[in-house]
Amino acid sequence: MTARPVVRIHAAERDDIAELVTRRPLPGPSLALLDPFLLLNHHGPQSYPPGNRGLPFGPHPHRGFETVTFILEGELAHQDSGGHESVIGSGGVQWMTAGSGLIHAELSPESFRRGGGPLEILQLWVNLPARLKMTEPRYVGLQRDQIPAIEEDGGRVRVNLVSAAYDGREGPVRSPTDVQMLWVEAAAGGRFAMPVAPGRTVLLYVVRGAVEVGTRRIDAFELAELGEGDTVAFEAAADSLVLLGHGQPFGEPVVAHGPFVMNTQAEIAQAVQDYRAGRFGSWAGA
Repeated sequence: MTARPVVRIHAAERDDIAELVTRRPLPGPSLALLDPFLLLNHHGPQSYPPGNRGLPFGPHPHRGFETVTFILEGELAHQDSGGHESVIGSGGVQWMTAGSGLIHAELSPESFRRGGGPLEILQLWVNLPARLKMTEPRYVGLQRDQIPAIEEDGGRVRVNLVSAAYDGREGPVRSPTDVQMLWVEAAAGGRFAMPVAPGRTVLLYVVRGAVEVGTRRIDAFELAELGEGDTVAFEAAADSLVLLGHGQPFGEPVVAHGPFVMNTQAEIAQAVQDYRAGRFGSWAGA
């Protein structure tokens, strides 16, 4: 076993969206892309007062990639033009494959706007290769009790499987590109190790606390860019929560324009045209 070393640590940049506290480790000044991972937004942690306006993510389109949303605190209501609706609570996940095109909204439910409360959300954009850019859209919403959890290291580590296979168990989501996603809760001193095949790109972001990868310490709001090896391993330097994923890089051109991510400018122009022509579908809220 060869543990993957830390190549570089990238601090999240503060970039608030309206009243929503937002930090973005990817893309950033020192890391434009972590193929196939495109973007990671860390919203919160913060507390909303009663009578708030909630999240600002009203109806908007997507094409060419997937959005994976982790609701760490609070609630998130989802609606899209494919007819999917859900309200996911703390510890749950929303996985949307936009593919050929969807309009969706991610908003705070009325009960949260009325009563307020804590909110913390991670949203990750995962690219799709050229052969899957126009795949049929789909959506999976999972509450916390639908996500398998495995205790390790004498109970000091809890591994939450979303789309990953670990220790003989699998998460409920099947990614079309075999992207593996999980999050790890570790008490101080807890140790975690997971085999990852060489050649795959690893996403390791510390949400809370701090972890040590080899001799390098990664603190909260930092993303670690890892080198080659066949194992991802860390020890918690404090009570920590770590977002962890890995996927096969595509090595294809990435052309992004707002909510569309394609391979060429011509495909971007077609996406804009298709959206304006109503080819992404619609629903009453849009």
